[in-house]
Amino acid sequence: MRARGEDPFPPRGVKAESIAELLAGAGTLEAPGPRFGTKATIAGRLHAQRDFGKLIFAPVQDLTGKLQIGLKRDALEAWWPNRKELDAGDLVGVTGELGRTQKGEVTLWVSEIQLLSKAYAPPPEKWHGLVDVEARYRRRYVDLWASEGVLDVFKKRSKIVSLVRRFLEAQGYLEVETPVLHPIAGGATARPFITHHNALDCDFYLRIAPELYLKRCIVGGLERVFEIARNFRNEGISTRHNPEFSMLELYEAQADYRRMMEIGETLLEHLAREINGTTVVTFRGKEYDLKAPFKRERYTELFRRHAGCEFDDEPAVRKKATELGLKDPGNYWKLMNDVFEATVEDHLTGPLFVVDYPVQISPLAKQSPEDPRLTERFELFIAGMELGNAFSELNDPEEQERRFREQVASKDPEAPGEVDIDYVQALEYGMPPTAGFGIGIDRLVMVLTNQDSIRDVLLFPALRPLAKEPEAPKAP
Repeated sequence: MRARGEDPFPPRGVKAESIAELLAGAGTLEAPGPRFGTKATIAGRLHAQRDFGKLIFAPVQDLTGKLQIGLKRDALEAWWPNRKELDAGDLVGVTGELGRTQKGEVTLWVSEIQLLSKAYAPPPEKWHGLVDVEARYRRRYVDLWASEGVLDVFKKRSKIVSLVRRFLEAQGYLEVETPVLHPIAGGATARPFITHHNALDCDFYLRIAPELYLKRCIVGGLERVFEIARNFRNEGISTRHNPEFSMLELYEAQADYRRMMEIGETLLEHLAREINGTTVVTFRGKEYDLKAPFKRERYTELFRRHAGCEFDDEPAVRKKATELGLKDPGNYWKLMNDVFEATVEDHLTGPLFVVDYPVQISPLAKQSPEDPRLTERFELFIAGMELGNAFSELNDPEEQERRFREQVASKDPEAPGEVDIDYVQALEYGMPPTAGFGIGIDRLVMVLTNQDSIRDVLLFPALRPLAKEPEAPKAP
């Protein structure tokens, strides 16, 4: 092509129509639509061709779908001698008349075709097996158009996020942005990523949660706020965990955790209807009905039923942990919650709110007025997987500082390394009764799109770097 003075990477594209709209406008074989027999232009990626000598068929794919094109030698005499230069994977612009084949398949009969960008690398014939699953994640830019259904998952993800925004805005919530670089790692219990700011000559932490800044907004008078935040936690990778992930956090003044349950179940029901047309979703081979209201069960009762002892009976809990082969993390309450996760979570098919968590594992939640051992906190579970965490917010500055100091004194490597005095000071100015809710966007998308792994709903999940090729020895 270059020898003929042609550019394989031309600087201009074409004004193209949506393939989905063209297909809709083609109508049916019995009742042709308004676009049938009209001229149209599409642009997209060319897939494998079927060459019949004087006739070539090939699908072209854009963001909205695939449309077969038909290339006839008689209609493309000038272009035909160079047809072998067109490969599967190339990006093309095609103009022609929308019609059908003898078998009735909607086809764009081409009068003009131009290369928009040459694909040097051949498309994969198929992705299969464990090695190729990893290749799909590493080359998501190929996976999106080469693997069936992948593009639809990410289109749905985009729609889910948009629907969440509109749902909350309709209820008077204001979207805000808070810092990603934090001077103190707080708002959750997790190992942070640490970075250094050269100009200030001090370390910062990539946020593990936006919580404490969003509650500062409540103190400032922004009575209903939310953020769809990118969070970072320096922890293991699994089908449920990625070191960077998206979290919805929302906070509402004059509300408690019961209001957050109402928000959560109403939001999930709304999303299921909008995305799938029904409240029933299929996830990991089972069906779950996301129609509100969701069932509620107390943490303490679930612990007693499945672990066989009371949550605060330390000798019995330690004995159970030993039976389960759990490693002692050096903190009883953390061990107690490990026992809960090991014995209870598989039974939480859901959708279910597990309510009233112990104070010792809920440092930012308000104590229950009925039982001071517990807090007004819940977690939302579906298929044994936690989707969200919420509570009536602790707004007593003295109690908050005391709990912060307990966290720091625990020497837990996942706890904050120092007390966030600025946040305590913010509470001293007065935070109204408030409730907040955090929902994992990635896990929510997994459930609504029936994807087993978090990697299947992240465009570019974290992967171990490939080993570098050894450098060739330099000539003397």
